[in-house]
Amino acid sequence: MAHLVSYTYKKEDKKIPFSYRTFHHIYEAVAAEEGIDLTQYMIMEKQVEDVSKGTKAVREFRKNHFTKLGFSNVWFIKDGIEE
Repeated sequence: MAHLVSYTYKKEDKKIPFSYRTFHHIYEAVAAEEGIDLTQYMIMEKQVEDVSKGTKAVREFRKNHFTKLGFSNVWFIKDGIEE
């Protein structure tokens, strides 16, 4: 089953292969593709996860952080069909 991630980085649309064996989430994959080091970010994300009661806070933190980095329209595509 082919998995792809579609995203826009600095106004350029891109698609990359994605595997859960390599990455925890799609944002981690797009950052790796663009050569962005997420070491400090992953520490902050873990802290948000530890103090929040649900996953919504972590998702919002992740989305806001990556928007600041220049990413937008990050979507998971499975078997060529956008979800």
